Amino acid sequence: MSAGGRTGAARVRIGELARATGATARALRHYEQAGLIGSGRAANGYRVYEESAVTRVRNIRSLLEAGFTLEDVRPFLGCLDQEAFGPPSAGALRIARDRLAVLERRIAAQAETRDRLAAAIAGAETAAAAAGAVPAATGAARPPSG
Repeated sequence: MSAGGRTGAARVRIGELARATGATARALRHYEQAGLIGSGRAANGYRVYEESAVTRVRNIRSLLEAGFTLEDVRPFLGCLDQEAFGPPSAGALRIARDRLAVLERRIAAQAETRDRLAAAIAGAETAAAAAGAVPAATGAARPPSG
């Protein structure tokens, strides 16, 4: 990893941090804009991060992959630099439960939409089959005659 910037502190460039964490450079800039990570500038103007940002970014990505939003991640800032999280706090559990409830509502809404669409398709296929336009079992339209 690169060194630069402050004396004695290991620093990594954005590309190195991206490779080490599986994040894109764009995502890292987004995390920085959201206040979840910080950077400095090397003498050459390149954006550089403390080497400890590797752990923080991995933890941010884990929380995002679990369904949290960047705003949900903010209360976890105090523990994002640890390799392993300890027992969750009451606040962390509340955030997780709230996020789960949002996801469950979205899933239910999507399932309702799917069911309405499936019913509409079935009705349209039945009507088309009765008219001789579409075989009901396949749902495929007849090729145009020409």
